[in-house]
Amino acid sequence: MALRIGTRASALAMTQAGTVADMLGAELVPIVSEGDTSTASLASLGGTGVFAKALRDALSQGEVDAVVHSYKDLPTAPEPGLVIAAVPPRADARDALCARDGMTLDDLPDGARVGTGSPRRRAQLSRYRPDLELVDIRGNIDTRLGRVGHEDPERTLDAVVLAAAGLARIGRSDAATELFDLDRWPTAPAQGALAVEVREGDEHLVQHIDHHATRACADAERGVLARLEAGCAAPIAAMAFVDDGLLFLTARVYRADGGEMIDSSRAMPLEPAAPTELATLVGIDLIERGAARIAPLDPSAPAGPATPSRRRTP
Repeated sequence: MALRIGTRASALAMTQAGTVADMLGAELVPIVSEGDTSTASLASLGGTGVFAKALRDALSQGEVDAVVHSYKDLPTAPEPGLVIAAVPPRADARDALCARDGMTLDDLPDGARVGTGSPRRRAQLSRYRPDLELVDIRGNIDTRLGRVGHEDPERTLDAVVLAAAGLARIGRSDAATELFDLDRWPTAPAQGALAVEVREGDEHLVQHIDHHATRACADAERGVLARLEAGCAAPIAAMAFVDDGLLFLTARVYRADGGEMIDSSRAMPLEPAAPTELATLVGIDLIERGAARIAPLDPSAPAGPATPSRRRTP
């Protein structure tokens, strides 16, 4: 009997879970979550973790044998009785600007309308281009792209910011007019990575597709969130990579309006404990430098006034 892999029913989720199903010779079981049916903002629904609940419920109840998540959407707290047993090789972790007329972020006119539902992206955009009008948007990739240059003046946007990995997975990479460099524009912890979750004791079903370097990087990035006790919707970015046997980690914490940012970077030999230890060091450094002050545990809390600037580093 083939493994049953639970996934959200969106085109993107089905496509990315399909790559895992192909690796495992498994069949897909679409599952609809509250996040897929509600038009409310993610913040009001409780953050991106809302997408994981329906999948985890189905897994815990034995309706499927494993579930596939976008790793960046998972809460950092472990789910009782469940375990992340595999993290396949990571896709492109960068953010992509999808703008009308082929424009880059610097090309956009003053006051351009840019859509994003991510507090982290809003903070970075505000920091670099405080003149932009940022519009909170929801919906699948095609829905968001459809608002760029829309004929309805109430709905039209000059650009949207999306994950490059998501665009690639549904064959829409051509919509990107600029890819933001990770050194200047780090993204959400574990962006571009998938997490395959199973019930405790069933790890053997999927462990053979685990990619050691990807898992180490994703776990280090998410470890910063856990250390800061911040949710996956907080304005926090992280980037980790492996080079010459070392694990490198950089994390940035933004004030919600982009008016202030602090960062921290560390590296250590890539050993089993390295992701946790590195995340702890970076997290402690960020806390000591004021992370809790500029990015409160409640990511929807209002920030203080920004310092005006025409161009700044994200």
